[in-house]
Amino acid sequence: MKPKVIVIAGPTASGKTALSIELAKKINGEIISSDSMQIYKDMDIGTAKVTKEEMQGIKHYLVDFVSPTDRYSVSNFKKNAEKAIEEILQKGKTPIVVGGTGLYIDSLIYGIEYPDMQFDENYRNELLKKSKTEDGLKLLYEEANKIDPEAMKTISPNDVKRITRVLEIYKATGKNKTENEILSRQKGVKYDYKVFVLNMDRDILYERINYRVDKMLEQGLLEEVENLLKKYEKYSTAMQAIGYKEVVEYLDKSISYDEMVEKIKQGSRNYAKRQLTWFRKNKDSVWLNALDGIQNNLNIILEGVNCEKWKN
Repeated sequence: MKPKVIVIAGPTASGKTALSIELAKKINGEIISSDSMQIYKDMDIGTAKVTKEEMQGIKHYLVDFVSPTDRYSVSNFKKNAEKAIEEILQKGKTPIVVGGTGLYIDSLIYGIEYPDMQFDENYRNELLKKSKTEDGLKLLYEEANKIDPEAMKTISPNDVKRITRVLEIYKATGKNKTENEILSRQKGVKYDYKVFVLNMDRDILYERINYRVDKMLEQGLLEEVENLLKKYEKYSTAMQAIGYKEVVEYLDKSISYDEMVEKIKQGSRNYAKRQLTWFRKNKDSVWLNALDGIQNNLNIILEGVNCEKWKN
């Protein structure tokens, strides 16, 4: 019998952190982050990175351990996540994968792997250089769409990281991302993943996102980005994330403060919409209404993984 691994997914600002920590406390679990931005050091406010206080003593893996200038792939995540799962299981605890990066989660629950690829650094730099202009990024998006229209269905025209990834995979392997995923899924998966997706009424979710952006700015997002610019390169992949690239535009005097705030809010809302579209592809997942409260959702999760002894 495969060991069980609980997955809590959902859009940004849906309450994944609070629910997962309460679940971990209840079932002696530890948490593996599947957030592609919370991996980066020095990027705390803009990524809504879980704080030590919020962790409440629950160990978290794959948070705050990669330099913003380093490339971190889905393949890296899968290897690191499975290593963390094994470590947690060896302790006799329950692994809980938590996050909103669908590509990361899919690499685990569907057993997706990419072959060892030798990426061409010159080609990568060429792509990043092109992506710095609006017209250049548009051309890259169109090229990626011709190569892999299926993968591009869930990729935003502004998502530099994932657009360039599609192009790099094709150049390195001769097969597009979708073809590589189909081949890798044939190997099966190591664990029995039970997937739960947090959601709520869209208007309320969007209000929460807007409020979160306001709080980030109050907490010092501008100062965080200024410090990052002093320490790292402006055009590193990490700095293209929502909430960071807009602040850079503001600091460069390309847009006004109000425009920056609205762009971050709109970008975050659009991202949440894409996340929900992504998670709906998994027909075996159980959807939870975040507004039903943590305790109700805990009971649904525990019932779903046959943990009767932990239910109230």
